[in-house]
Amino acid sequence: MFHFAESTCAEGEAVCEWVFDQTQSTTTAGIANFFIGLPLTLLGLLILGLVIRWVLHRLVDRIVKRAETGMLPSRVQRLSLGSLGPGKMRSPQEMATATRRVQRAKTMGSLLKSIVTGIVAAIVATMMLSEIGVNIGPIIASAGILGLALGFGAQSLVSDFLSGVFMIVEDQYGVGDEVDLGDAIGTVEAVSLRVTRVRDINGTVWYVRNGNIMRVGNMSQNWARTVLDISVAYHEDLNHVRRVLEDVAHDVWEDEDFKGRVIEEPSVWGVQDLGMDGVVVRVALKTAPLEQWAIAREMRARIKARFDHEGIEIPYQQRVVWHRDAPDNVTATEPAPDRSDETEDTRA
Repeated sequence: MFHFAESTCAEGEAVCEWVFDQTQSTTTAGIANFFIGLPLTLLGLLILGLVIRWVLHRLVDRIVKRAETGMLPSRVQRLSLGSLGPGKMRSPQEMATATRRVQRAKTMGSLLKSIVTGIVAAIVATMMLSEIGVNIGPIIASAGILGLALGFGAQSLVSDFLSGVFMIVEDQYGVGDEVDLGDAIGTVEAVSLRVTRVRDINGTVWYVRNGNIMRVGNMSQNWARTVLDISVAYHEDLNHVRRVLEDVAHDVWEDEDFKGRVIEEPSVWGVQDLGMDGVVVRVALKTAPLEQWAIAREMRARIKARFDHEGIEIPYQQRVVWHRDAPDNVTATEPAPDRSDETEDTRA
């Protein structure tokens, strides 16, 4: 009886063998195997694939966590974990290094998860095809030829993949960076094998193919700079203006709220332009990554308040409108004077 069951049911079809042992009917065993055994096998393979993917993703998360903390220098590690006391100074360079390492580790983790998902999905799909009776021998044997054909037929996908890998290996950008990719400007939210997801300042999410990225402008690496061009009226004393700007910038430098955010003594570079409206004086502050915009807003507010206090004029457009005098010989029978030639003059 056992040998007959083996000849009726394929090897490993436990449901088929059990039903045949109970009913002695090959038809019933075949139906049970098709409607119960095969779906259970496919479901088991799917669950197994999901479990393996979950385990590998957790492993990647642990590797990323160690890359964020355990592999950093002890000083930087303490900074990233926030273990320094309130009275201790934090080096901006160390903080930037720690932040950069965390961003790069997360980006590599995202890429590794994508690779793991692709490999596990391919293996599980192949095993499912084998279970439903598809001969996977030729598929496995011709994998190299198929890969070559796909390489020629899907060159854009290959280009996207290779570009994404090299961008991450070369540390061109990572998750959390503020970047200018040409087509999109914003914060990198995710990097996958094919696309980079960027969210701009308006909240719009952009999906940029890695192979289409011709240049990358990264505003988050190592340090940044706030450059302010301040206009003053031509009649102002430039030496006085320079001293006021230096005082304002120095106050920001010494402000406890900006410790570690402004990383070098600010400097006033001097007259940048002689414009139509006024004289442009440039101020520069070296800041920690991603802090340049907040520092610029604070500087503008303080400069405006200080200029008001010092009586320094910031030029602005003023519109003056006048009309030509009407002729004295206009009578009631004559048409009204033509006002179409009224002149508007815009002066600073």
